[in-house]
Amino acid sequence: MISVLDILVVAFVIYEFLALIKGTRAALILVGVTVIALSVYFLRLEGLVTLTWVVNRVRPYALIALVVVFAPEIREALARLGRRLTMTRASGSESDAYDDIVLAANLFSQNQTGALMVIEREIGLRTYVESGVALEARLSYDLLATIFRPSAPLHDGAVIVHGDRVAAAACFLPLSMNPVLSTQLGTRHRAGIGITEETDAIAVIGSEETGSISLAVAGSIERDLTVDQLRERMGQLLRRYVPPTVLPTPMTNGGGILDETEEEMPVRGSEQHSKPGGPR
Repeated sequence: MISVLDILVVAFVIYEFLALIKGTRAALILVGVTVIALSVYFLRLEGLVTLTWVVNRVRPYALIALVVVFAPEIREALARLGRRLTMTRASGSESDAYDDIVLAANLFSQNQTGALMVIEREIGLRTYVESGVALEARLSYDLLATIFRPSAPLHDGAVIVHGDRVAAAACFLPLSMNPVLSTQLGTRHRAGIGITEETDAIAVIGSEETGSISLAVAGSIERDLTVDQLRERMGQLLRRYVPPTVLPTPMTNGGGILDETEEEMPVRGSEQHSKPGGPR
């Protein structure tokens, strides 16, 4: 009985480790380390004395090097364990965080601001995080509005969200090469679809031309979503309840939209927001 339990524990640890590094650069590093280890093993069987001596001297430092190389994965594993132990509190905070994405999408739709927000799920996005500017900041509506302001230096590229934190901004994503996609879809939409083709991430896309909100998942895209539809779909895909929130709508001043620093009038979440450039 103890032997069976021991095997199950080891299998669980290996499975969790492989799931953790799947889709990240660490997986490629692990493949390289495995190839080197097997090569050294077979060469030692050939009786290469000098190589055996070198390996014996390097082995203690190699273990330390592996800990350094896989430090991000170790931190992620400990963080995942902590989230599981505090599941109730973490779930509530992440629900609030994801609702900030809905609020930000509403703002971008009103102002016709281009935006691309990618939400990480099970498959890690560290490879794409490293292509952008690392932030590791707490996710909030104000932060997203600041990043995607047209005059901001980080507004080009994608924001990658990990849990309740913004991991990085201005990230480069793979473009979808799907030939059946509409020719009306630009680079931002193709990048949002592309990342969902290679991973299980969710991409929320704001159109600069039309102000429409789109949601990409599993290589497909849902276009022209309302804010309520976006909230409902995110709740389904993330398997958590995203509560309805009072959405801000811009007031008009002589036919133009007030700046964000001016007063805004809240409306009920079920009401349609006003179109940019004039009242409803």
